[in-house]
Amino acid sequence: MSGDLTLTNFWSHAIATALFVALIAWRLRIGVRLPAQRLMLAGFALTACWAWLSAIAPTTHLPVFAETMRNLVWVGVLYSLSSGSGERQHGVRWVYASVAAVLGLQLVVDLLPVVLGTEAAGSAVAATSTILRITAAAGSLVLVHNLYGQAAPVSRAAIGMAMLALVVTWGYDLNLYTLFYLDPEAGRGLIDWRGAVIALTAPLFAVGAGQDDGWKMRLSRAATFQSLSLLAICGYFAVMTILATALRGTGWDWSRTLLVLVLSAMTLAAMVLLPSAKARSWAKVKLAKHLFEHRYDYRAEWLRFAATIGRSGPDAPPIGERLIKAFADIVDSPGGLLLAADENGVISEAAEWNWEGRPFSSDANDGPRWRELEKTPLILDIDAMRDGNSGARSRPPLPAWLAGDPTAWAGVPLVHNDRLVGLVLLAGPGYRRSLDWEDFDLLKTAGRQAASSLAEAHGQQALSQAQRFDEFNRRFAFILHDVKNLVSQLSLLARNAERHADNPEFRADMVATLKSSVDKMNDLLARLAPQAGSRPVSPEPQPLAPILEAAIEAGNRGRDVRLRGNQSLWAVADAAALEQAVTHLLHNALDASAPDQPVMIDVLGDGDEIAVSVIDEGKGMTVDFIRDQLFQPFASTKDGGFGVGAFEARALIAAMGGALTVQSRPGKGSRFTIRLPAPEPAIEPKRKRA
Repeated sequence: MSGDLTLTNFWSHAIATALFVALIAWRLRIGVRLPAQRLMLAGFALTACWAWLSAIAPTTHLPVFAETMRNLVWVGVLYSLSSGSGERQHGVRWVYASVAAVLGLQLVVDLLPVVLGTEAAGSAVAATSTILRITAAAGSLVLVHNLYGQAAPVSRAAIGMAMLALVVTWGYDLNLYTLFYLDPEAGRGLIDWRGAVIALTAPLFAVGAGQDDGWKMRLSRAATFQSLSLLAICGYFAVMTILATALRGTGWDWSRTLLVLVLSAMTLAAMVLLPSAKARSWAKVKLAKHLFEHRYDYRAEWLRFAATIGRSGPDAPPIGERLIKAFADIVDSPGGLLLAADENGVISEAAEWNWEGRPFSSDANDGPRWRELEKTPLILDIDAMRDGNSGARSRPPLPAWLAGDPTAWAGVPLVHNDRLVGLVLLAGPGYRRSLDWEDFDLLKTAGRQAASSLAEAHGQQALSQAQRFDEFNRRFAFILHDVKNLVSQLSLLARNAERHADNPEFRADMVATLKSSVDKMNDLLARLAPQAGSRPVSPEPQPLAPILEAAIEAGNRGRDVRLRGNQSLWAVADAAALEQAVTHLLHNALDASAPDQPVMIDVLGDGDEIAVSVIDEGKGMTVDFIRDQLFQPFASTKDGGFGVGAFEARALIAAMGGALTVQSRPGKGSRFTIRLPAPEPAIEPKRKRA
């Protein structure tokens, strides 16, 4: 394979030897500090040795062995650069180990003619050696490409010339051995000029070796996977070519059998991995575990997390959905649920994204759980808490709806300025694994950022609400001015009526004026929303039946409204305020229901709490509407609606020491539940009969 000794071959390799010896002397004079530069010095030495052996003994096996050792050292230089800083990635080792293994196998194959003799080794060994050299050159070029592509701009400027020199070296080898495999006679002509090409790389190495700064970088996960993929492709073609060479002339039709086996294996792998989210998740977890020191690429995860939360524009989902998706993308969760507490401390669903689990259901212990989580905001390993593992026993018990829901997998508290503003519940990924310290650290850190974003959104919402109140106050001032004008007009009319009441023309004019004033006042009323009375709310033990019956009589609009449950219960409430609140909720239920659908009012007692529920089977509401619009003043979806009914009802109930919760799904109706304190047992003998 070395070819005949020619003048061109001798002088090209001799010049290359001289240049690399000079390069070694210059590098030693200015000093060597970094490990990669020390390896580069070894690469210069082996390149000079190979070039000299190729010049004086091209027909022997010595240049072949020197070339392999030279390539091994240059691969070591690349590995030293890729692992010089940053995260230690086991996948990087696999990439470089694969190329080194090809070079090692190449060395073994090259030894066979020496041990067995050229004739005994045969042409198959020579062809295999050529294929391995093609594979090694291609794999080395992949390493150079990914290393340079993933380097920082400063590092690229420092290593660019050295990488170009390696590209020239291995690029020439790749073309040389490919041509030699296809046409040995044509390939021998390129061997003589090989020394000249290597000599041209010496100045490039000199420029690169002279830049000491920027010789540190790390290979990203993307580069590692790309390298492994490309090397796998190179390895596949190398194996197929070696088999074709080895089996050539045996008379066995191996190609069809091997093709069927390969296609069957690929089809089976595709059938398992592509349709199954669990299989894909399992593969991702196992690859991250065995190829990398850490499960997460923290820089990539943080950039994606920030981009998801910060997404804006008309097509951007609400902040709640963006928060859930940002956390779900980190742990490959298929969906999640966001819980939040309002200004009155009532916990409810704030948003959901692809949540297939049970809806949130409140109970009496929600408040203590929320305060405990606010005090110690640790990531919730729900599977461990559900199973009673020792690490989770110190946490408060899960609520019944969450403990019985196998969908929930992890909980991320969102704490801002020592206040718990939300809790993100994540569904289990396809491959359900146990949470570890990396999950806890990353989710906790991301939770702080998400809490700030959520608190900022709530602040913007409160500011917007204050601006709407300010707008209403300005509008109300104009209306008061119009009312003042009407009062003045009617006062003048009343004074004139004392003197001109017997005048028929005056009476006709007075009637016209009164009609006009009535029309104007009706117009003013249409521009005003109902306001809560200024009378202070005074909650005290009250029988519920008379209050609810009065609300039904005042607000049924001739529709079917049914009172159910224990109607003998009492509650601590203000009768007028409770009647007004129930009337508002009843009107909303009637507006949302078809004319032939009944509306139910249920009364239930649960120990220290009384629940009054207004239930309809109407249109229902989305979680986003409940969170962002339902309880906002002056926001109404009804024609002519004032948009303060639900807002005023919640304010009245909160003033009585109660709470208003909502459960609703689009197309399935809504349940508004008023929760009021039950009277103390000692008060019962003092109750008056209704």
